[in-house]
Amino acid sequence: MIVNNFLHRATGKLEKAGIASARLDVLILLEDVLARNRASILAHPELNLSSRQITILNNYITQRTLHTPLAYIRGTSMFYGRSFTITTDVLVPRPESEAMITLLLRISKRAPNALHIADIGTGSGCLGITAKLELPTAQVGLYDISPAALACATHNAKLYGVEVMIEKVDLIKEVSTPGSRYNVVLANLPYVPDDFPINQAAAHEPKIALFAGSDGLDLYRRIFMQVATLTDRPRHIITESLQPQHSKLKNIAKKAGYYLQETEGLAQHFLDTLDRIGPN
Repeated sequence: MIVNNFLHRATGKLEKAGIASARLDVLILLEDVLARNRASILAHPELNLSSRQITILNNYITQRTLHTPLAYIRGTSMFYGRSFTITTDVLVPRPESEAMITLLLRISKRAPNALHIADIGTGSGCLGITAKLELPTAQVGLYDISPAALACATHNAKLYGVEVMIEKVDLIKEVSTPGSRYNVVLANLPYVPDDFPINQAAAHEPKIALFAGSDGLDLYRRIFMQVATLTDRPRHIITESLQPQHSKLKNIAKKAGYYLQETEGLAQHFLDTLDRIGPN
């Protein structure tokens, strides 16, 4: 079978399954299997696919008709311009989460010293590893309750050759050296309400990384309660949640002694009230 015929047939299958990005998805999978870029594939529609390539591609297309995210099929996903290994044990990185890095970099410009950053609920490690790559002098820790997620994060840390602390903990309370070691917390925690309708692709992702109570903010309540008990509290906490949740999350943070400093998309930057007058 030639590329053009496969592209046409597979696109039709995905469209019938309700995949809005059908043709693009097929082209991406062709790029992976043929190890050619899209321009080359489109310029040579007469290329013959081997039987092995067809078998692999058909398997991928079958998975995609079931709305399996491309990241799980390919085993990789882009975040902040870099490719990260992704497994079914972690959430697929969202472009919206890059706003957390934007806020972090703004904090770094005002910080007098190198930042100490804790990435809580790290998943694939994309946030914490990106933070380390963008801020090489920063000290970064990746923390998660899932051993499988930490295995994925460890792989990605090795992939980019970064030195980071990796530890299994439940949020921040059990971090081995908490408090003053970390002045910034990145907390992209589960925030989907339990009864919130999710799309077919998200249904393939680990529920533990998606849902968090009736209003989706249970884990944020827990982490702010934990932080409030620390002797040396982090100055900055950066979160991500749905925009309708922002007002309630602001009140949760306020009860723990943090006020809203800035919002960027779905991300919010909370600053310790004790540092309101002092340096950031």
